[in-house]
Amino acid sequence: MITGRKGLAKTSSTPGKTQSLNFFLINQHWHLVDLPGYGYARVSKTSREQWSKMIRHYLSKREQLRCLFVLIDSCIGPQEIDMTFLKTLGQQGIPFSIVYTKTDKDTQQNIQKNIQAFRKRFLQDWKMMPNEFQTSSSKGRGRDEILEFIETLNAEEI
Repeated sequence: MITGRKGLAKTSSTPGKTQSLNFFLINQHWHLVDLPGYGYARVSKTSREQWSKMIRHYLSKREQLRCLFVLIDSCIGPQEIDMTFLKTLGQQGIPFSIVYTKTDKDTQQNIQKNIQAFRKRFLQDWKMMPNEFQTSSSKGRGRDEILEFIETLNAEEI
């Protein structure tokens, strides 16, 4: 969705398609890195542990990382695996934003109910919400807002 090039990143109706770090150079200026998911995937426990180790290593060693976009499925309520992952990011001082995905896959009433439930659960552990984006890859919703945010990040001094 971000690049406007359908099929660039690996996607599937079966979770676990991304199994490595995939780097994309954008406009010869910045990199977008697609990481494996940390949640549900039909893969072995060994594979999941290897992904987790790879993700932790990348996030802890990547000094030029400006923001991690954590994808949250807006069609379901808050999941403890998401809260645990976000808490770990906070403990490690890794900057992140929340990207609610699939906002076109359910009624707006249910989507907003799930997002509000996520926010309520998040604020049990945090003082304030990070940047949030509501997206739909099929409709391009949220793309411009995310790109503007990335431009702002890239314009800041490191």
